Amino acid sequence: MDRIERCDVIVCSPGRNFVTLKITTSDGLVGWGDATLNGRELSVAAYLSEHVVPALIGHDASRIGDVWQFLYRGAYWRRGPVTMTAIAAVDCALWDIKGKRAGLPVYELLGGKAREGVLVYGHATGHDVAEMLDDVARYRDSGFRAIRAQAAITGIPNAYGAHTAGGVYDPADGSLPAVTNWDTPAYLEQAPAYLRAVRERFGFSFELLHDCHHRMTPNEAGQFGRSVEDLRLFWMEDPVPAENQEGYRLLRSRTSTPIATGEVLNSIWDVQTLITEQLIDYVRTSVSHSGGITHLRRIFDLAALYHVRSGSHGATDLSPASLSAALALDITIPNFGIQEFMEHRPETMEVFRVGYRFEDGYLIPSEAPGLGIEFDEEAAKRFPYDRKYLPVARLADGTLSDW
Repeated sequence: MDRIERCDVIVCSPGRNFVTLKITTSDGLVGWGDATLNGRELSVAAYLSEHVVPALIGHDASRIGDVWQFLYRGAYWRRGPVTMTAIAAVDCALWDIKGKRAGLPVYELLGGKAREGVLVYGHATGHDVAEMLDDVARYRDSGFRAIRAQAAITGIPNAYGAHTAGGVYDPADGSLPAVTNWDTPAYLEQAPAYLRAVRERFGFSFELLHDCHHRMTPNEAGQFGRSVEDLRLFWMEDPVPAENQEGYRLLRSRTSTPIATGEVLNSIWDVQTLITEQLIDYVRTSVSHSGGITHLRRIFDLAALYHVRSGSHGATDLSPASLSAALALDITIPNFGIQEFMEHRPETMEVFRVGYRFEDGYLIPSEAPGLGIEFDEEAAKRFPYDRKYLPVARLADGTLSDW
């Protein structure tokens, strides 16, 4: 029996902060899992180091499902982003070990390929519409078949998603939360217009996505959805805050624009109503924030029964270890929709070595045993943790709004 002999929690900041779990077994196999929770990284690191790791030592590394239940049911205080991110790191590391023991990539252990590649979307943006359109062109020229478009809103400094074209968007910054501004009426006027500009310049030759980032009421989101129906968006993402799921029932009755949500939801119970009442078209829970491969597969299996497809969160606030695990699941499930993909900074790739590759609009998973991820611990030492916060948003009168 191969026992869990050691667990190391590694916090580093190669371009941005990551928490990585290393599990070593009694016969020397090593598995890697992502435990990053953007802006709250040390919370998960402490949860792992102080509570999870001591209880893991000695467990049979092959009993992934049993370990998952031990960490979830055995915690009593269940769910939430910190707990589920910690469980996800353990789960993915154990799948990595199982694949290495079998000499197979993890996707083979999950049933094998259901498709040849994983459709991904990139993030085009800009400080104005012209800059955003140039960025869309850059993504088209590099082979993307699906592109998320965001542009600055006039009168809203530091609007969500807007950065210099060609740059890496990273909202987490500063030793204290930055204060950004928001104005929904201005957004409802300008965002449909700049999305229309994308279609007018490039036509319908690729999938077009947009992130509303939890900022509207159901009525406002219905107005937005109706205004872009002829643009045939692949989805409007997070149109209303996900905590109030009744809002999605109202929104569903107001527009036919496809709806995606779930990146801030952490378990099958959090998305159960959204899925079973078919209030969304895509569920965006991520492998690193919803309990790992074991639990995310349960979510996607439930979604498949209700014509809901996957659309997992995959921004650079998750490490390449997370993306490697997501791809293992994406390539196998019957109801795959799309995978978010933002290229990491060069310094990130000095620490994480990956086997997946981008090809003609798709990501192709690694063929290496396990998840196909390597972590350079010596390189990680060059990038110490650097505390960062996600921003907050305020309206013109100072009222705190959803960021």
